[in-house]
Amino acid sequence: MKPLITIDNLCMDFDGKRVLDNISFEMGEGEVLGIIGRSGAGKTVLMHLMRGVEQPPSSGSIVYHVAACDSCEFVGVGSTAGKACPKCKGTLHAMDVDFWDDRNSVMKRRIMRSTAIMFQRTFALYGNDRVIENILHALDDINYPQDKSITRAADLVDQVRLSHRMMHIARDLSGGEKQRVVLARQLAKEPFLLFADEPTGTLDPQTAHLVHTMLTEAAEINNMGMLVTSHFSQVIEDVADRAMLLEEGRIVKLGSPVEVINTFMEGLSDTETFESPEMGDKILVARDVYKRYISVDRGVVRAVNGVSFEVSAREIFGIIGKSGAGKTTLSRIISGLVEPTSGEMNIRIGDDVVDMTKPGIENRGRAKGYIGLLHQEYDLYPHRTVLDNLTDAIGLEFPKELAMRKAILTLRMAGFTETKSREILDRYPGQLSEGERHRVALAQVLIREPRLIILDEPTGTMDPLTKIDVKHSILHARGEMDETFIVVSHDMDFVKDICDRLALMRGGKIVQIGNTEEVLASLTEDERQIMGKADVKG
Repeated sequence: MKPLITIDNLCMDFDGKRVLDNISFEMGEGEVLGIIGRSGAGKTVLMHLMRGVEQPPSSGSIVYHVAACDSCEFVGVGSTAGKACPKCKGTLHAMDVDFWDDRNSVMKRRIMRSTAIMFQRTFALYGNDRVIENILHALDDINYPQDKSITRAADLVDQVRLSHRMMHIARDLSGGEKQRVVLARQLAKEPFLLFADEPTGTLDPQTAHLVHTMLTEAAEINNMGMLVTSHFSQVIEDVADRAMLLEEGRIVKLGSPVEVINTFMEGLSDTETFESPEMGDKILVARDVYKRYISVDRGVVRAVNGVSFEVSAREIFGIIGKSGAGKTTLSRIISGLVEPTSGEMNIRIGDDVVDMTKPGIENRGRAKGYIGLLHQEYDLYPHRTVLDNLTDAIGLEFPKELAMRKAILTLRMAGFTETKSREILDRYPGQLSEGERHRVALAQVLIREPRLIILDEPTGTMDPLTKIDVKHSILHARGEMDETFIVVSHDMDFVKDICDRLALMRGGKIVQIGNTEEVLASLTEDERQIMGKADVKG
């Protein structure tokens, strides 16, 4: 296999902390390389350096072996040198480009335009435009011939198996469908290399597998290389030809996906035990809650369709169901972000009961201050430090010493060690891994000391060991702070480990409420395939 990229002794430091330590390897033309590792291992930093995002490395080199046209901007893989340019029929010449050398800035830009990236947790779509229009925008960006763009866009829609959603508005798509539109937009660039950073972290298992299939097929059809980062062994198994394990910025193993995954999973254990606390009075009572939308394409959409349930203080209550079942809409109604069409949503604040369906500072406005929501598409202030994100940026005015003490305590509740908590206080979100950013976002919710916390897909982009940390942080918060949690998730193993009771949603309705094992045992085979197979009795 002819090499496409050679990386030699690559190092990256942030504020004196080494996050990549003498990384050296080669990636071949057309190869699909998977990078796996715990949150904070350096996966995203490495990918961004290879793509040309953000700042240059502290030392070392990234060399692209390409073929470039002298007559136009086209850049392809090195093995095409001497052939005719597919754009202008000029001749392609072999080049070895030291990517971060300032003298090669023009070639760096050309290479970046010939590669593509799918960022984690961001769909980057024109939400009010149709699927086909989103792809046409991508073709316009590369000056694709207008007389051929409709046909090309339709071909790309077919390639990602979304012909049945071609005329849908992008914002109305499910997460998995949005991710496939993103893939189609990236393929429109005809890249020789695609970077996919945690491409399916927030998707349910069946949808994730479908997107993995799309990625693999796209690599084969387009003779395209691909670099995929993930915390999940299944992603690497599904898509990679070869895998790399990163730990604390170093390559621990480079080899077959099976060998690398086996090394990654060594030492994975969860031995800490927790006592179940005594449940308190009802803190939330929902009665006949409806939420209807009017969609141009679909008419009346009953996102939540007559839902009733109760949650007790100190309970960890799970809401599960397939994509589109209404879980996220219901969580946003509970948090006060979405007003229901009808019904009651009563939340106890102190000795008072507040109806979340009623506006005003004495009703929904009052209760919202005591409800924390961590949405799956959370965001942090990029130009503020972790400490500022946890205090000033959300309106918590503390003296510096107390702010640091409170921030460290809260970061520990979110799964960081005390040493790591102190270490990241002065860092910016861009200097953290995605898993670390997710836990900071959880801490941002916890620091406000809410009475009820809603977690929407809390483990979406976390590695197995970090999931254990987060599980422990939730259980500690419940035990030490008397917190109540509502967990919305398709991660069946996680809800099995953490939830006292579950509500199963189908088509906007709650079809079953009960203890966790009973509800999981009642899932249909289709739901088991889509949401993952937890090891349950019954």
